[in-house]
Amino acid sequence: MNFSTASRRMIVCGAIIFAFSVGIVIGQNKYSQPKSVIHLVSLKWKADATPQARQTAIDGIKTMAEKIPGIKNIWLKTLRVQSPTPDKPFDAVFAIEFADEAAAKAYADHPAHAAWETVYVNAREESRSFQATN
Repeated sequence: MNFSTASRRMIVCGAIIFAFSVGIVIGQNKYSQPKSVIHLVSLKWKADATPQARQTAIDGIKTMAEKIPGIKNIWLKTLRVQSPTPDKPFDAVFAIEFADEAAAKAYADHPAHAAWETVYVNAREESRSFQATN
């Protein structure tokens, strides 16, 4: 087949428009409502908790996640904390995603959680925890 220059330009422009349109469709904001459970904890470290004690508590979440069935993901890096009042500032936050509600309930009684909690409680002054699902 022999295409004229105008035909080639039209084909190229059509292909570009098509690719752009597909990009818009693929890039649309899509979300889901999973049945997993998110366990979110905001906390205030004890004033005398050393940076090493704080990091040991956070690293303990990784160890715990390796041992407790049903933990899907963990988030350990605090980016921003909005404290409820200026006189009760919170320092950090972490989150654990469980496969389902049964896994979240089993976590509370698991020996790995109990072992981690002994380290965590020694460094933590106060915390608030929340769980959410769909």
